[in-house]
Amino acid sequence: MKLTMIKTSTALAAILAVLVTSLPVADANAASIRVKCETRANQSKVSVDGNNLAAGNYVAKIISGSHTKKSPSKHTVGDEVEFDFDSDPGNVAAGATRIGRNFIQGQVTGQLINEQGFTVAQATRACRSR
Repeated sequence: MKLTMIKTSTALAAILAVLVTSLPVADANAASIRVKCETRANQSKVSVDGNNLAAGNYVAKIISGSHTKKSPSKHTVGDEVEFDFDSDPGNVAAGATRIGRNFIQGQVTGQLINEQGFTVAQATRACRSR
């Protein structure tokens, strides 16, 4: 009886150890993303900012309704990268990726995509209207 209990408790301990070690671990330094968007009578404006990223090149992709746009690739500065999308010609001339003035359809989903094509962070935000 005692031997059976020892074998059972050993087997249960082994199963518990396997379960605990197979659980996903939350990474305190996981990539994060901030999406901000705004519409005006004749302008759409979106920013996608990433933080806690591994060094490398990233692309931002924004999706709103049936509209989708990808930015050119940018390299991280420290562990951050920032992307701007805008329909204003002045902001486009200053480096923002061009989007149509009616691009935003209420909310925007922003994604950060690494060099291997994997989405490392994603967030959806309701857009502010001015």
